[in-house]
Amino acid sequence: MSTSQETTTDLTATIKESQTQQNQDTATPKVNTLSVEEIYRILPHRYPFALVDRIIEYIPKEKAVGIKNVTFNEPHFQGHFPGRPIMPGVLIMEALAQVAGIIFAQMEDIQKGLFVFAAMDKVRFRRPVIPGDQLILTAKVLSLKSGKFGKIQGIAEVDGQKAAEGDLMFSMMD
Repeated sequence: MSTSQETTTDLTATIKESQTQQNQDTATPKVNTLSVEEIYRILPHRYPFALVDRIIEYIPKEKAVGIKNVTFNEPHFQGHFPGRPIMPGVLIMEALAQVAGIIFAQMEDIQKGLFVFAAMDKVRFRRPVIPGDQLILTAKVLSLKSGKFGKIQGIAEVDGQKAAEGDLMFSMMD
């Protein structure tokens, strides 16, 4: 094979590789992250009920993954339980709901307003969450109806172990 044929063959292979990579890049959803300041611009929750410190993965209309750093100075640990602080399960579910709120609040085809809990189903608490733990909160959209009702699957993990999980349903308040 001549040098010009080799160069053309190499160039063609390089272009095909590049096109394949571009097709893979467009097929893979872009992963977005959000700081606590950006979360505050999206969600109405404030201390002591702002329970998400950062969003580390966000795929619009599909999924969000957040982080909650559990610290000893949070007010619920004063009474739950003295001498053996454990994060209340309902607050773990609330943290998952707030991660879901990041998804729903940014959907264009959804009515704007305040989403609130409508129901929880299949909720299970698997391990205690204590000060010093870092909760990884994953919310995946299961359904959205009429722009007013949403359902997510939520999983809260600590060190790769499930701490809690459940399906959470939301409704838009009038």
